[in-house]
Amino acid sequence: MALPPEKISELKQIIHSQLSQMDVQNRIRDIISESIQDEYPGRMDQVGEEELLQKLKQRGLVDDILQKLQFDSSGGANNGRPATHFQDKDDKLTQLPSKKANIDPTRRYLYFHIRAGKAFLEHIEDTDPVPGQVTSHFTFHLYFRGQRFRSRPVPCACEPSIDEGFLLELHKESAGEAAKMADPSSMLSISDPVHLVLIKTDMIGETSLVSSHFFEWRPVLAASGGRLSMSLELKGIGSESKVAAGVLEILVELFPKAQKSIGQDILTAQLTMERNRQAERERLFLVYAKQWWKEYLQIRPEHSDRLVKIFAQDENATNRPVCSFVKPLRAGRLLDTARHAARFVSLIHHERIQMLGGGSRTEQWTNMHAFMCRNKGDTEDHATLLCSLLLGFGLDAYVCVGTKAKGAVVAWVMAITVDGQITFWESLNGHRYLHVPIDPNAPPLDKQHRPKYPYKTVGCVFNHQSFYANSQPMDSVEVCIFDLKNESRWKSMSQDAILSVCGPGASPQWPSLPPLCASNLDPSLVSNDLEQQLRLLTFEHRRDQGLTTAWDDQLSYLLTPALSAYEMERVTGLTAGNEEFQDSIKQAVPDGHTFKGFPIQFSHRNARKAFVTCLKSPVCEEIINCRGDHVRLAVRVRIYPYPESACATWVMFAAKYKSIL
Repeated sequence: MALPPEKISELKQIIHSQLSQMDVQNRIRDIISESIQDEYPGRMDQVGEEELLQKLKQRGLVDDILQKLQFDSSGGANNGRPATHFQDKDDKLTQLPSKKANIDPTRRYLYFHIRAGKAFLEHIEDTDPVPGQVTSHFTFHLYFRGQRFRSRPVPCACEPSIDEGFLLELHKESAGEAAKMADPSSMLSISDPVHLVLIKTDMIGETSLVSSHFFEWRPVLAASGGRLSMSLELKGIGSESKVAAGVLEILVELFPKAQKSIGQDILTAQLTMERNRQAERERLFLVYAKQWWKEYLQIRPEHSDRLVKIFAQDENATNRPVCSFVKPLRAGRLLDTARHAARFVSLIHHERIQMLGGGSRTEQWTNMHAFMCRNKGDTEDHATLLCSLLLGFGLDAYVCVGTKAKGAVVAWVMAITVDGQITFWESLNGHRYLHVPIDPNAPPLDKQHRPKYPYKTVGCVFNHQSFYANSQPMDSVEVCIFDLKNESRWKSMSQDAILSVCGPGASPQWPSLPPLCASNLDPSLVSNDLEQQLRLLTFEHRRDQGLTTAWDDQLSYLLTPALSAYEMERVTGLTAGNEEFQDSIKQAVPDGHTFKGFPIQFSHRNARKAFVTCLKSPVCEEIINCRGDHVRLAVRVRIYPYPESACATWVMFAAKYKSIL
């Protein structure tokens, strides 16, 4: 694309100015004069343009000119350190991110640069990847004061080559002072750490949490020149929280530089004061919790067997009050209703943490940022996220801890209306259940009138500022009355005691919940891509069985309204009208032909994994292996993206054929 004349004139002026500053003409004259005298004495007329240009290159003049002009090719590789975060370009993005970040000279920034990694001993056998081969990779996620960043994927290795930079803005909490540049004293009072999460993704797309580290960045305020280089040791997760997972070589730098650095003694005093203050708050809360538990056991000795969960361990084996895992979280414009929030949380993968060597599961409540980055977690992680979102939507929501069938521990969410109506929200599938207590002295109910929810007992309920333990004679959910203000049925903790350790700013090491990130998927592109992959897998599967495959594109298109209705039903709980869909199918299937369809929903986009699952269903397997006269197959894929890389993948296989008698 040609540049306009005014741009060409501007570039010429810039180049001429740079060459004048470098005194290029005199340097060229000196180099030519020396070369002719030393190597071409008396043969000036025989010296060609190529020889002179070669001499200028050997003296380094051409390289100096190019370096001074700082030419930047947008299509070439960026060999310098990146100024901000990257996104995965291999994914289907709505737009490609920029590799550079504009720095506002009136604001203060913290540049966090991961130079390289070493001593990731679990990956000592990983070799350099073959070009085009899919390998396991690391992804680094950073969260700091409402800002979230993600690195580009880095192949797993003992010494991974990272070279990734993140630009974090330092600002105050209050809106009035947020536009001012933070001075050293205000930066010293910012106690929020940088939360660094390392995620490993294997060759089939399964994610695992490698490390979750809270980095104290303020020593850079006392470093000379506002620049600090150091080795950062990352610890493992859960039972491996005392074992090193690897080491990062990092550089932390302030932009712009502070005119005066803070003394090391002042920094040490500030950090020590904050640690002592937090430790004292935690100690006082622990003393209060012990006394509260003692009083609770005095009501009934059998209360000791109830699931009253006051503290829980996070992924770093740190004991925290359960109320600290819940905070009101507003989804902005990413989720429209509380039911959309429930649908979103249900699409995050569920995985129980297993003990090393087998046995029962390990209880681990993950920090919300790490849970979102991994896109996978246990029932408690789903429940705390859903409760936080419902609180953000203005509902009176609580996390319930209890048991379901066979005594398995489970967490779910409860919302109480102004009129006292109780609704249970299952965070793993998005289902909602109305709760009406049953009179324990009434006759037994038949199967039709028994509660549909899977919960058997409830020990406690809590949110970000309240905690209640069930002190009713029976802890069965069916007969439980959720009148939380009734002290004879629920023993409450002091709200002031809870807020002393879980309130805003009380414990910087338990950061506020990160904002949700919008999906970067283009639903049309990824839906079409997955549909083509499923067509190919179906063709290969039928070919292996000696069957030919003929596709009906029009029939495939007609399946779209059905998938839309299924997703709408999952979100709202209401069955959408499908009269038009049924009529269109009747008109598309000739007389004497049979139509069969099979819808299924996944929370991933792996075509081969989805195809194998479909074959396990007798109905779908019969469609894919359909035999008959004039067999026409159809498949339609519709992907509905949600925040945090969550997605609802709907697939519908169908066939129309003329039966052979």
